[in-house]
Amino acid sequence: MEILKCERVRKVYGSGGNQTVALDGIDLTVGKGEFVVILGASGSGKSTLLHILGSVDKPTEGKVIVDGTDLSALNQTQAAVFRRRKVGLVYQFYNLIPTLTVKKNILLPLALDKKKPNPEYFETIVRTLGIADKLEALPSQLSGGQQQRAAIARALIHRPALLLADEPTGNLDRKNSREVIDMLKLSNRTLDQTIVLITHDEKIALEAGRVITLEDGRIIGDERRK
Repeated sequence: MEILKCERVRKVYGSGGNQTVALDGIDLTVGKGEFVVILGASGSGKSTLLHILGSVDKPTEGKVIVDGTDLSALNQTQAAVFRRRKVGLVYQFYNLIPTLTVKKNILLPLALDKKKPNPEYFETIVRTLGIADKLEALPSQLSGGQQQRAAIARALIHRPALLLADEPTGNLDRKNSREVIDMLKLSNRTLDQTIVLITHDEKIALEAGRVITLEDGRIIGDERRK
């Protein structure tokens, strides 16, 4: 089942002689349950692509379809709602609200929609991510790795069609980086979560089932590893 499709996606910044082409004709399809790494050096276009996939930005040309929805047809308000309900976003910096407990941080996307959590699914997420005993703690009382796990749980709570991770280990030491990648792999396997992760780290890329390599805004490699 196809979760994500990009058709000739192009992103240009500036105008006239000051144009910068960040993405230049991206064609991409991701199926349900895939764990995909987009690998590229700084300036390759990977962050721009992730922002477009998450409806944070719009392409200059082309089309992006996520779970059957054409993102280009959404206005700003619709895009924000779609992003909250259908796309989980995990960044290098955890973006947890410091005055809320871990549990309230995780449940925040549901609270914004005035929805109650499914208790069994909530328990599965926090148990899978190893933070079931940290729910009443504040973010400042957690290690960096634990904060990132809480951020991942928050991204998963709405059962998103797509989880997007932007350099999720970039702010962590080696041990915590290993744990976060293991948690993402576990959520991929246990919850059948579709994940697209961007990184410049080739070692992290080896953990994925599929590696797409970007260079100068173009896909130059698409390798299925396992």
